[in-house]
Amino acid sequence: MIKHIETKKELEELLSQGDVLLDFFATWCGPCKMLSPVLEELDKEGFPVQIVKVDTDEASALAMEYNVQAIPTLLYFSDGKVVNRTMGYQRKDQIINFCKK
Repeated sequence: MIKHIETKKELEELLSQGDVLLDFFATWCGPCKMLSPVLEELDKEGFPVQIVKVDTDEASALAMEYNVQAIPTLLYFSDGKVVNRTMGYQRKDQIINFCKK
């Protein structure tokens, strides 16, 4: 199940449980709306990385902390650290490869 978070504390709790794909989005963002079903599909297929969404309008402090300058922005965390970052719409295969690096 894809989680929605708003605080650093919530993120830290999830990072302590394993790898995380963090999606910074906004409800009004066209590319974000296109990306959402791709993430839902990965989640339903049992993607081995926890998918987490952050609404930049609701959690601007978290977006600022991670220097999010465009949306959607995806951050991949492994061992509690950001190991990969991308912006814009990504296809399913791109996301899978993105989380392997």
